Amino acid sequence: MALSEKEWEMRTKGLLKVELTRKGITYAQLAGLLADVGVMDTERNIRNKMSRGKFTAVFLIQCLEAIGTSSLRLSDA
Repeated sequence: MALSEKEWEMRTKGLLKVELTRKGITYAQLAGLLADVGVMDTERNIRNKMSRGKFTAVFLIQCLEAIGTSSLRLSDA
């Protein structure tokens, strides 16, 4: 079954939110961790991106790298 653009956005946002929750990292902490790897973004900007569910693949990878995620499971199947 094909997913709509909105469903893909929700799925991507969900993947990142799960990783943040799993590691106990807040958006404020994420902003600091991103700064540590040279990505300057504010907590507010991160919160807005997550709320909209629209962000680039680059942002996703930057976040995963900053929080120390070396692998990501796309589904439970």
